[in-house]
Amino acid sequence: MTKIIHTNNAPAAIGPYVQAVDLGNLVITSGQIPVNPTTGEIPSDIKAQTRQSLENVKAIVEKAELRVADIVKTTVFVKELNDFSVVNAEYERFFAENNHSAFPARSCVEVARLPKDVGIEIEAIAVRK
Repeated sequence: MTKIIHTNNAPAAIGPYVQAVDLGNLVITSGQIPVNPTTGEIPSDIKAQTRQSLENVKAIVEKAELRVADIVKTTVFVKELNDFSVVNAEYERFFAENNHSAFPARSCVEVARLPKDVGIEIEAIAVRK
């Protein structure tokens, strides 16, 4: 049975999609851009954008009653691959702070443009053990 996941602690969908779907053993998030769900603001620098996108993913995963440690795969879309080292450092810090014993599998791709002209978008897959 597919269950739709929605939380006010992550930005609302800006199109015809949901924040995430819960398939029972898997939770698959939509891509999360760095919009603060409370203020609607978008940080200007890529480090803060990375953190906000990850915090949005975390809020959705937690709404599904999972933890960051249950994330097994992420896909990171960046507008500028030259930002990779900054993104990578903040990504590592986030997963270390959230007691992730092993980092999830990850793809990182450069794209021409992202919604709201942000610098990053992150989606995740979490597994219910």
